[in-house]
Amino acid sequence: MKKILVMAALAICSFANAQKGTILVGGNIGYTSEKSEYRFSEDKTSTFTFSPKVGYQFNDNWTVGGEFAVSSSNDETTAGIEEKNNNFKLGAFVRYSVPLSQTFAVFADMGAGFQTQKDKVYGPGNAYAKYKGDGMYVGVTPALFINMKKGFGLNFSIGGLGYETLSFDNNGADYSKFYFNFGQTFNIGISKNF
Repeated sequence: MKKILVMAALAICSFANAQKGTILVGGNIGYTSEKSEYRFSEDKTSTFTFSPKVGYQFNDNWTVGGEFAVSSSNDETTAGIEEKNNNFKLGAFVRYSVPLSQTFAVFADMGAGFQTQKDKVYGPGNAYAKYKGDGMYVGVTPALFINMKKGFGLNFSIGGLGYETLSFDNNGADYSKFYFNFGQTFNIGISKNF
């Protein structure tokens, strides 16, 4: 736990060196794993996410830019059903940062945009189904920044708050999801100000 706090503190510092008129290039890699058990059944879900972004810091505290994210998840049940999902998001973000020292800073990203998802479901035997859905997303993610040197920094976050919709084709389901997942995910990112 102490190592995570030290790395988080280092991440905040790197952002403190960012200055007005610079270009921010960065990204996160995330992994989520969830397991649920009920009576004699078990459900395991794992998700991997890669989300790069590019922005312009027009003020000492404000950055705006574009972002996209690619994620892949795998859901397995003891009933012999496996579901594979691929999700793609494309949108814009605004970041507000507060330097704490020359080494550390905290920031919050608010992003919004379009998303699409493709699902493949494999059932017992040779059963197979395929679905595609489109929708939108909006989310807020607080994070810690550690300044490493020369504009390079590490970003750490442990979840966020957001809302997403997906509407599947061929008379498929319509989903809307509100999430508050602090402490349920862990993301590490790197960024560079030019």
